[in-house]
Amino acid sequence: MAQTTPGTRYRPQELESWTATILERSGVPPDQAQTAASLLIRSDLRGWRTHGLTRVASYVQRLETGEFNPKPEMRHTVRGGVVVFEADGAMGHVAAPAAVALGLEQLKQQASVFVAVRDIGHLGALGVHAIAAAEAGMFCMLGQHTPPLLAMPGFKGPAIGHNPLAFGCPVPGADPLIFDMACSVAARGHILLAAREGRPIPEGWALDVDGEPTTDAKRALAGPLLPTGGHKGIGMAMMIELLAGAFSASADTLARGPTTMASGGASGREAAFFWFVDPGAFASREVFNAYMAQWTGTYLEAGGTAGRLPGHRGADLERAALATGLDVPPAIEQELRALGDRLGVPFKANPVS
Repeated sequence: MAQTTPGTRYRPQELESWTATILERSGVPPDQAQTAASLLIRSDLRGWRTHGLTRVASYVQRLETGEFNPKPEMRHTVRGGVVVFEADGAMGHVAAPAAVALGLEQLKQQASVFVAVRDIGHLGALGVHAIAAAEAGMFCMLGQHTPPLLAMPGFKGPAIGHNPLAFGCPVPGADPLIFDMACSVAARGHILLAAREGRPIPEGWALDVDGEPTTDAKRALAGPLLPTGGHKGIGMAMMIELLAGAFSASADTLARGPTTMASGGASGREAAFFWFVDPGAFASREVFNAYMAQWTGTYLEAGGTAGRLPGHRGADLERAALATGLDVPPAIEQELRALGDRLGVPFKANPVS
């Protein structure tokens, strides 16, 4: 995968503070702005570079146009192990932490909790939301419905969303296991970033508007993405369509009809699901921990120096960046400075020497 151009390193805390101020200036209440900024920076820290600072400008645009609601009135209803969460158009980085907190609270009475979320903004890197549950000792799987973006060869156009999926699980004595994927060969964010930096994309990522394979990032943005694993990726997308789309559907959803992808790459208000499970609700927490240690140990031993659990590289990257600073690619820094100047919040972060 192509790498972004290295940039200047900044202290994550300063980047987070500036981002929170930008979101506040865009109408988001201070506490929610801080929560969203923290998750955006943590996405960068853990290596999800297409879903951190690079998304700030597009999120601000959606707040300004009303695609995201800066002051949502979120509410929910509970029925057994099912929660219906009305996000009221909130930013994904505002509503998702609320959904996670709600799920963890419900796990005190239930072994399993399914949260169907309506009208939520783009979640960004889904893995960053799964981390909170895994760090609390719980299993969490989540996915988000997106507008149609995937197509198979011979299709007339995009047929189904690339519907991202993530899950997190605690691992005894180690960092949590965190897996995050889109049902496309590559997340659209990678293509957006390549187009912004003037780089080509690898073959096999996307088709152009005529349905032809392309390595031109800008042409790829006008066409559909290719599914990972061909029909297997389409099958995964269909599963998320059921869990995130059908299970949270309402009469309003049907009346609105299919949504389309915004030019900035992040869909507006969509549906999502969060599924939480208490690992100690089956045999015992001790048995669960022993099993996790056993199978992960077998996996890592078989992998040797190449063996690594999903999420552990991200944890290493996060620790390193917290110690030495987070590098901001020149193109992204230029965009952030322009955004700050427009909103009257100059980009203030001191380079790490």
